[in-house]
Amino acid sequence: MIFIDLEHKRPTDHDIPGWTPWTQAEWDAWLAKSAQLVIDMAALQAAGKREERNALIDANGAHWGALKDWMLALSGGKCWFSETRQPYSHYDIEHFRPKKSAKALDGTERDGYWWLAFNYMNFRVCGNVGNRKKGGWFPLQQGSLCSTFDARCEESEAPYLLDPIDDDDVSLIAFDEEGKLITMPGSSLWEQERVSETVKRLKLNEHVPLAEARRSVWQKVDALIEDFLIAKAKCAGGKNPAAKAKLLEVRAKVRELTHRSAELSSVARWCLQVRNEPQLLKLVA
Repeated sequence: MIFIDLEHKRPTDHDIPGWTPWTQAEWDAWLAKSAQLVIDMAALQAAGKREERNALIDANGAHWGALKDWMLALSGGKCWFSETRQPYSHYDIEHFRPKKSAKALDGTERDGYWWLAFNYMNFRVCGNVGNRKKGGWFPLQQGSLCSTFDARCEESEAPYLLDPIDDDDVSLIAFDEEGKLITMPGSSLWEQERVSETVKRLKLNEHVPLAEARRSVWQKVDALIEDFLIAKAKCAGGKNPAAKAKLLEVRAKVRELTHRSAELSSVARWCLQVRNEPQLLKLVA
């Protein structure tokens, strides 16, 4: 999972690599259409026409799809949940809060967050594997407030699902050398439950190719650390051009693997922290 500062990003921004900015007029038109769609859905909801409301959502999927390239550019082309690039995947715009119906832990359903169907702050980029598995799953902690159109309180809900646009949620994630996503040491019981349910519902460990890709990154970083320690020992006794060159080479590769745009950079960063080599940790500080 990678943190995305969605709150402070807009399609009109000029500093997003790989993205051609929208004009302000284009962005204003997109927001205006979103607002009109909410008005239309609210009218159908008030008239008790839930099926027509949901049909309106389905009929306008291209509206949120128009933001997919921008949202992918925000993560360097990576899924926000798995942090991988999948050339043979369409990617999906995932609605963090389900738009038509929401499932609790026991599978019971309540009405969805339809008023957020066209709110870009509810959009996340998700690979097909995770999005298909999650579906309308969005359980809340027992006793949590539950937002409705007439009593909005999304900020006060306590969802199980970890959110890539919440830095605190992303900080709950760590990895092991086998490529499994685990809970950050020191997390509370509730935080452990959230990580566990998120992993299960998005297949973040069950999907074998993903776990293998993480293990591969871990092994690369681990090997680089060993090379660094050997070269560092050789340099300790005085000038050693070959060893010095090796140190520079290792540092460059570590920077590359831990760069925000690199696939599974969070795994590479966590491996460095676990090995706790101070000189290399400075590269990601």
